Amino acid sequence: MILYRKTPQLRIKRAAVPEPPFWFASAIVPYSARRGAPVALDYLDRRAAAADRLEVVVCSTVRDELERSRVRLDEPVFIDAAGHVEFVFRRGEEALDFCGSEGLAALELVSPAGVLPSRVPPDSTVAIAAWPLEVEELERWFSAAREQRIRWGVAIPILYPVTTDLTSLSKLVELAEEYGASFFAAVPLDVDATAKQALAQSLGLDSSDDSYTMLFHADLEPIQIATERHIAALAASSGMDDFIPPPRWKQKSNWNAAVLLTLTASRMLAMEHETELAGLLARSARAVAGLEKPIERIVEAAPLSIVQSLDDASVDILTDWLGKDHSSFVDRINLQWRLRRDAGM
Repeated sequence: MILYRKTPQLRIKRAAVPEPPFWFASAIVPYSARRGAPVALDYLDRRAAAADRLEVVVCSTVRDELERSRVRLDEPVFIDAAGHVEFVFRRGEEALDFCGSEGLAALELVSPAGVLPSRVPPDSTVAIAAWPLEVEELERWFSAAREQRIRWGVAIPILYPVTTDLTSLSKLVELAEEYGASFFAAVPLDVDATAKQALAQSLGLDSSDDSYTMLFHADLEPIQIATERHIAALAASSGMDDFIPPPRWKQKSNWNAAVLLTLTASRMLAMEHETELAGLLARSARAVAGLEKPIERIVEAAPLSIVQSLDDASVDILTDWLGKDHSSFVDRINLQWRLRRDAGM
């Protein structure tokens, strides 16, 4: 049973610095977090919990609430419209339309339980969440996204043992490449005990199964990180981005510079590689995101090292990125990060 309750409330969240995996400056969530069963995924807070009886809170009129809101929207905007409730109410599409009318580039997250937006502004992107991971249904969605000629990609929530299965991931990346996905990326989640129990019941696992033992009694962080790295390797080998790029990623903005540093730092920390340097990169990312003057204008007048809050490594990374569109240091970290689980770890 699903109970829909309408309310004028609209959840809007701002971020001072970009954070993986969605890198938003502003987030719009027109529905309450628990809107799926037996496992509900909260993509904004990156948590998974069980949901037996669903009471879904739905914003009455998204455009009116956004126009009245005192919270300023900055791009990139993230719109969480994953789940069946989007099929019924289309509030995510309404938010995407608003962003388009305001000239804001947005990323809308949808899922096979819901619906693709019928209209996507030119600078916006659609991420298709691979949950539930039903390959045939996802192929239908990939085909529809290609027919609409929109920029889209695949976001894979990491839930052991479903989305960590190597065979399913191999099939999924082949389909994503075939239908023209621009990215194929992992979304790590914190899975609470209720969600684990719901997963075990839905999969028919009992205490005699190895997967059941792993799910409840093992430290799943190593397999989660290994799966993230495996997905990144699959994406790179298929010519897709291995992370969810924010809209207008090609622009040399302060926000995108901060994304580059944060992505690199987060991968270094996950690999436990030069963790002290990774911390410096993360601090520099916060500094860059807070700069009042565009970073491109700074380097037109003087070397980037004049920004005293930046460490030397971040200066080198950003100078290369601004001048050559890439950094050899970042390229090296990305190569180390992309490691297939079936190749050994």
